[in-house]
Amino acid sequence: MSGSWKHCHSIETADIEMWQLAGYEASLSLTEKSNPITREIDTADPLQIVHLLQMCDAEIFQEERREGKTIVDYQRLYSESVLQTLISVAKKVEEILKDPEHSLVLLSGCGTSGRLAFLLATSFNRLLKALQRKQNYAYMIAGGDKALLTSQEDAEDNPHLGAEELGKLCAGKKQVVFIGISCGLSAPFIAGQLDFCMDNLDVFTPVLLGFNPVTTARNEVIEGWHLSFCQVAKRMQDLQKTHRAFILNPAVGPEAISGSSRMKGGSATKIILETLFLTAHRAAFSHKEITAEVVLEGLRTYERVHKSTYSQNNKIAALVKQAGRSLQKRGHVYYIGWKTLGVMGIIDASECIPTFGADASDICGFINNGYREMENKEGDITSQENLKKSFASVISITWPVVFSEFEGCFLQKLQRELSTKWILNAISSGGHILKGKIYNNYMMDLKVSNTKLYRRALAILQKFTGHSHPECQEALLQAIYDTQDLSDDIRNAEVTKHTYMANTKNRVVPTAVVILTRKCSLAEAKSRLDATSVIRDAIEACLVAPGWKRVGQITAGELEGNE
Repeated sequence: MSGSWKHCHSIETADIEMWQLAGYEASLSLTEKSNPITREIDTADPLQIVHLLQMCDAEIFQEERREGKTIVDYQRLYSESVLQTLISVAKKVEEILKDPEHSLVLLSGCGTSGRLAFLLATSFNRLLKALQRKQNYAYMIAGGDKALLTSQEDAEDNPHLGAEELGKLCAGKKQVVFIGISCGLSAPFIAGQLDFCMDNLDVFTPVLLGFNPVTTARNEVIEGWHLSFCQVAKRMQDLQKTHRAFILNPAVGPEAISGSSRMKGGSATKIILETLFLTAHRAAFSHKEITAEVVLEGLRTYERVHKSTYSQNNKIAALVKQAGRSLQKRGHVYYIGWKTLGVMGIIDASECIPTFGADASDICGFINNGYREMENKEGDITSQENLKKSFASVISITWPVVFSEFEGCFLQKLQRELSTKWILNAISSGGHILKGKIYNNYMMDLKVSNTKLYRRALAILQKFTGHSHPECQEALLQAIYDTQDLSDDIRNAEVTKHTYMANTKNRVVPTAVVILTRKCSLAEAKSRLDATSVIRDAIEACLVAPGWKRVGQITAGELEGNE
C-alpha cells in the first residue's frame, strides 16, 4: 500500500517492510522499534493520522518475506510455524472443553493484555453458558480488578506475586492451559507465572503469547528474582519440542506509536486467541477437525474486519479532529458503550494515562449497567455515574446478515469489538497527537511507572539527545526526584524505587530532554516547559535550537550494556 494519497503537506512514508532490514534499530526489540510508516505522524492532520494507522494495522496480516540476506526472517501470523502452534494449542483447549471437571483455560496479562484476558474469558464463558456447558475460562490481571480501569503498574514488575496468585487460583485443578500474554516478552509478572507452570507440568500446559522473537526477549535478570524473561522463554522453547509448552510469537511490526502495545499488540492478541478458542469450540462441540485451513480461515475473517473498519476513514478522522480539539482546550472525551463494546471503551481509556501522561479525566470509558454488565470477578469496585448521552456523529459499518446461527452471531460480536477497538485507538491516539503529546512517533510524555517504561524513557532520551546512558539516567532521576543534587543512595537504588517515585510525577521525560539539550538546571528546564503549553513544541524548540546537533541513533552498548 503506497502513501501517495493527497494531503496539504508532504509526509514521506518508508517502504512498509523497512523495519525488517537487519540493521534497522538493531539494538531494540521489534516491539520497541519505531515504525517507519508513522515517523512524521506528529505533524499529520486527522485524515492522514487515520490513514497511517490503517497502514500500520495492515502489517498484522502481511505474509512472511524472504527476499535476501538483509531481510530478517520473522515468522508472521500466516506462517506455517505459527499455524501449527495454533493447532497444537487449540487441541489442548479442546481437551479442557471435553473434560471440564477440575480443568481450566486461564488467561493472564498486564495492562491492556490483562484487560483483554478479562474480556475474552468472560465472553467465552458466556458462550459456554448459552450452550449449557461448564464455564471453564478464567482471567488474571496484574494488580487485580482495579487494573481493569486504571493502570496498576507496580504489580507488573513482581514475578513472585504472579506465581503466588496463580498457585492460589489453580489450587485443586488437575489440568490447566495457561496463556501468559506479554507483547514484548518482558513482563516479570508473566515470567513468574510461566516459570511456575514449567515447574508443575503435571497440571499446567504453559503458553506464551507475544510479538518478539525469543532471542530479543528482555534479557537482564528481573529485579528481586533469579531469572530473566529470556531465560524463561528459552526454557519454554525447549519444552515446545515435546509439546509440553508453546510459544505464539508472530511478528506484527512496530507500533504506530513506538512501544504502545495497547494498539497493534492488543489487536493481534484478540485476533489470535479468539481464532484459537473458536476453533477449539467447533472441534469440541461441532466435531469439526482442527486443521491449518480452518485456523487460516478464522484469521482471514479479521483481515476483512480491518478493511470494513477503515472504509470509514473520513468519519473516523472527523472524530479524531473533535477529540483533538477537546483535549487541546483541556476538555474531555467520554466513551459510553453497551455490553462488550462498552468494555472496549474502558480498555482504551485506561491506557491513556501511562501512554500519553494524560490526566485520569481526559479520556474516560463508561458502560451501561456498570459492573453487572462487565461481570468482573470482584464486582462493583467504584461508584457508578449517570451521564446524559449526546452523540453528534455516527459511524455505521455494515456486517453480513446472520440469521439464527448462534455461533455466527457470536463471531460477529467479536468482530464488532475489534472494529470498535481500532476506531477508539485512532480517536485516543489521534487526539493526543493533535494535542502535541507525540514527537515523531514517540510518546514523549509517558508515565515512567514500571521497569519497561523506565527503560523506554532512557532509550528515548538517548535517541533524541545523543547523550550517554549515564548522562540520560542522571537527568531522568533529577526529573523523577525533583532535585538537582542526587545522592548516591538515589543513584544506586533499584529501578522499582525510581518507578514508584515517578508514578505520581508529570512531564518527567520532557523535563529530562530539556535538561540534556539545553545543558540547564532542573529549575530552568521546568520553567521552559511551563512557558509552553504544548509538550511537542517545547521538545521541538530544544532539538532544533541553534548550535544543537541531535544524534538520532544509539548503540546496543549504550542501551543494554549499562542496564
